[in-house]
Amino acid sequence: MKLFLNLLFASLFVCAAFAGLPLQAQTLQPKLKVIGEKQADELLGSVVRVKARSLPDARSNATLGSQREGSGVIIDDRGHILTIGYLVIEADAIEVTTADGKTSPATLVGYDHGSGFGLLRAVLPLGAKPIDLGTSTELALREPVMVAPHGGREFVNLAYVVSKRQFAGSWEYLLDSAIFISPPTLAWAGSALISREGKLVGIGSLLVRDSEEAGTPLPGNMFVPIDLLKPILADLIDKGRVSGPPRPWLGMATEELQGRLFVTRVSPEAPADKAGVRRGDIVVGVGADAVTTQVELYRKLWSLGPAGTEVPLKVLQGASVKEIKVRSIDRTEYFRAKPTL
Repeated sequence: MKLFLNLLFASLFVCAAFAGLPLQAQTLQPKLKVIGEKQADELLGSVVRVKARSLPDARSNATLGSQREGSGVIIDDRGHILTIGYLVIEADAIEVTTADGKTSPATLVGYDHGSGFGLLRAVLPLGAKPIDLGTSTELALREPVMVAPHGGREFVNLAYVVSKRQFAGSWEYLLDSAIFISPPTLAWAGSALISREGKLVGIGSLLVRDSEEAGTPLPGNMFVPIDLLKPILADLIDKGRVSGPPRPWLGMATEELQGRLFVTRVSPEAPADKAGVRRGDIVVGVGADAVTTQVELYRKLWSLGPAGTEVPLKVLQGASVKEIKVRSIDRTEYFRAKPTL
């Protein structure tokens, strides 16, 4: 394995000769030329295809569609598969397939909205060796990594870690230290981010335009760091969710534009919708505190208390500022769930 990985990353280190150039100008897409070792097949064999069909009345169908496909990674001998949660939220049926064609139904074991991880369990033995978990905090900038979607070694992409920084998503989502890589892969959803040591250090989440620095154009992917899984894995397996009081959720998406925080979508029948928040409103504060960014909004919202807390949201509607009291809920109460078997 060590020999394979050394050879595999050799082409990346050739690119390091161009380190004096701006990152945007570098050629960061070396090709994988060393294939065929048994250890390589075992490593990449831990990555499976995940296909999910959502419930017919799933609320997430409006944004995610009813047929979803991506990747997942086998992480233990009990058939647990780690993926990105949006592939399997409100799933009616889930199927996983290995690189050598073995297929099994899978059940949704747990979902963590805070990290975005979804945890599955294959019903039938897949015969694939699980991947070891690495330590994502040890990843260094410019470190070469493998991005492995399902399908085996011919689908592997090589990339660099270009930044590790805070990421705020429009859907009331915040990571303190997301991993950004470039060049991007188009098969990012649930793909494995693999370190030089052959260990799993992240799960693919998004395609982004500014992977190196917020606001600076450089296409790449955002990965959820594997270190977020370790303290919650036992809870996901035993309880299906993380212990402790759930965060308050409003059900609205926002976007930062010219120093203002615009509401871009309000989920139907979610707390914000019921309270009267509308698309196009500008969020200006929570209680007495002004907010102009997603990070400010989320941190203030989550500091008020657990789900169920009343949130005094201040929004600009038309020409007037209104205080709208929104009774928050646990996000899991909004989305529908059904056993997959």
